[in-house]
Amino acid sequence: MSENKAIIGGEFIIRETKPEEIFIPEEWTEEQQMIAKMCDDFLAQEINPHLDRIDELEEGLMPSLLEKAGELGLLGLSVPQDLGGMEVDFKTTLLATERLGAGFSFSVAYGAHTGIGTLPILYYGNKEQKEKYIPKLASGEWKASYCLTEPSAGSDANSGKTKAVLSDDGKHYLITGQKMWITNAGFADVFIVFAKIDDDKNLSAFIVDSKTEGISLNPEEKKMGIKGSSTRQVFFNNVKVPVENMLSERENGFKIALNILNIGRIKLGAGVLGGAKVGISESIKYANEREQFGRPISKYGAIRHKIAEQVIRTYVLESALYRAGQNIEDAVKAYIESGMDENEATLKGIEQFAPECAILKVAGSEVLDFVSDEAVQIHGGIGYSAESLVERGYRDSRINRIFEGTNEINRMLTVNMVLRKAMKGELDLMGPAMAVANELMSIPEFGDAPEGVFAEEYKALEGFKKSILMIAGSAVQKLMQTLAKEQEVLMNIADISIDTYLAESVLLRVDKLISMRGEEACKDEIAIVKTFFYDIADKIHKAGKDAIHSFVEGDEAKMMLMGLRRFTKIEGVNTKEYRQQIALRVIEAGKYNF
Repeated sequence: MSENKAIIGGEFIIRETKPEEIFIPEEWTEEQQMIAKMCDDFLAQEINPHLDRIDELEEGLMPSLLEKAGELGLLGLSVPQDLGGMEVDFKTTLLATERLGAGFSFSVAYGAHTGIGTLPILYYGNKEQKEKYIPKLASGEWKASYCLTEPSAGSDANSGKTKAVLSDDGKHYLITGQKMWITNAGFADVFIVFAKIDDDKNLSAFIVDSKTEGISLNPEEKKMGIKGSSTRQVFFNNVKVPVENMLSERENGFKIALNILNIGRIKLGAGVLGGAKVGISESIKYANEREQFGRPISKYGAIRHKIAEQVIRTYVLESALYRAGQNIEDAVKAYIESGMDENEATLKGIEQFAPECAILKVAGSEVLDFVSDEAVQIHGGIGYSAESLVERGYRDSRINRIFEGTNEINRMLTVNMVLRKAMKGELDLMGPAMAVANELMSIPEFGDAPEGVFAEEYKALEGFKKSILMIAGSAVQKLMQTLAKEQEVLMNIADISIDTYLAESVLLRVDKLISMRGEEACKDEIAIVKTFFYDIADKIHKAGKDAIHSFVEGDEAKMMLMGLRRFTKIEGVNTKEYRQQIALRVIEAGKYNF
């Protein structure tokens, strides 16, 4: 493959990426940093002082906050200027989502309105639909909600039972059905509703005015967390929707839902990153203030270990998020340059990196859960009290492993999407997989020891990728048609792939940073890379072992296990010292400062 050809989704498994090929957050422009600051200031002034009122679902409060965000332009970041938006690039929308992700329930309302509420019309609407709805959604005058999930249709969205029937005069569709867990339902003006026309196999999508006769709402759901987010059941009883309100074409709703969910997944990865940084800063602040046995608890090794681990996982997530964001942006630009319409190019670019979007959704939600849990632990008893921010953060964080498709579904999707690309001939997985299989049969070569600060990590990364190819290649050959049912094996392969993508992303980021700032200035970031690689080598080895033992036997299993041991071997490092070093930096700063 020629070096200058842009990377495609899932290709990280078989392609070597160079540090200069990725975007890193240290490269934000002044304009992008100003947007980030505007988001920070908005939270400080409009959200943080009112968290209890928001959680009590005070009548009219959330809609008014969305309107204020609209006045600042925050609801129209991805909207073209001629429709009343700011028209920033994709990774800048990720940056804004990250910063507003620190806003607890507000971030959920914001994400639902600007993402799954607005984007179906922006990307699939015709000229009239866009001109009618988008400017009012971008300003916040109208609020949007997305009605997909049903009592019997969660992960299997296309099995929904909501029906649309054409009226006798052919001017309206009559929609009947029930939707549940609908975010922003309590105050939305516009619903994006998915329903099946007659006995269609696939869903169609409609823009529905919430004031239309026949729509009724259940009371607000009582939830574990995100209490300030309006969540209701919505009932449609012969709701008359003009035929011109169908989005895109008949039966295209399922495709719309999938593509909008791809965007939702990477945006969720951004939102939880913002939440994780708040959790870390709260942990540090408390650890510096709280004294036990005559000294602040931030001086104790056990606490430093926790803070360092929060930092490591968050920094790694950030590295992967903005790497993928730039890849999507580059793909979109390439499609536009080839003559594609901008909206179609955006969807195609995001669809291209659907495996990475699923990876970031899983990794991000699990990082936030870890950080939130450790934040409560560092706070001790006060962390369990509703007076503390970390108690709210802990409860709010839990939904993210369920939102936008559960993490289990997304793990399996990651593998299935990459395999589908291979079947279509978009990715040559079988060639590299065969090369790894042949390598298992040959005598390992012991060349010169690699050089450079990350020599060990680059060697390990190559081994992690070989582990994926060895196990996935063997699974495809042995299990063939039944592989889709072998969920445990798919989850093992997904875990190895997720960890490999995260590892490569943080390695490339810090290597690029060293070329910009020099090794000495990056010693803490180097400590993050070394510690992360050392830890995940064991994780990958365990997931690989579990997979191999579940479908391979005898000598072949022994050979694959020997190969796996070789592929996941990494030199020991003093992770205690590295964690102390990482923790000390943020403890001295009094906040997350990477």
